[in-house]
Amino acid sequence: MSGPAPRRASRPSERDLVRAARDHLARLGYTVWADPDGHDYFDLVARKGEEVGLVEAKVADARTVVAQALRRRAWGDWTAVVVAGRRGAAGIVARTDGTRAAPIGVWWVDAGSVRELRPARPWVPPGGEDPFAELRARFRRVLDALASGDLPGGASWDGVGRAIRAASGGRGFAEWRLDEPTREP
Repeated sequence: MSGPAPRRASRPSERDLVRAARDHLARLGYTVWADPDGHDYFDLVARKGEEVGLVEAKVADARTVVAQALRRRAWGDWTAVVVAGRRGAAGIVARTDGTRAAPIGVWWVDAGSVRELRPARPWVPPGGEDPFAELRARFRRVLDALASGDLPGGASWDGVGRAIRAASGGRGFAEWRLDEPTREP
C-alpha cells in the first residue's frame, strides 16, 4: 500500500514573481515600487540615482510580457521581464536575440530567488540620442513625488495612456526603432 503521490511544487503566481524581483532589486540598492500607478500598468519600477528600470512579470504568455517590456521602454533606462521558470526564460532569450528586444533583461524565479539569464541593458547607448528623453525626465519627476510622499503610492496616474500615444507619435511602440529619427510634423 502506497501513500499519496508526492505533490509537485506549485507554480508561482505573478505576485510571487513581482515580490521576488522587488526583493532582488532592493538587495542591489534600488528603491522599488510595485504597481506604483495603481492600475497595474507598471508591475515594478526600480530607481537608483537617476537610473530607472522597469520589470514586467508573467507566469505564462511570454510574447505578451516581451511586448509589454517594449512598450514600457519609453519610461525606463532599461527593462526586464521575470517569468516563472528557466525554460520559459530561455525561450524568450532565443526568440529575442538579435532583435530590437535584445536589451530586455530576462529573469526567472527559482525557489523565490531571481536568476538573471540575460542582464538588462540600457535602451540608449552612452552618448546616443534618446528619442524618449523628455518622457523619461517627466517620469523621474513622478518618481521623485512618490519618493517624497507628495504622490501617494497606488494613486491613479492620469495621462499615462495619452503619454503612450504622444511618445510613439500616434503609432504603437512595436513600430518604433530606437535609431528612428524624430519626425517633424
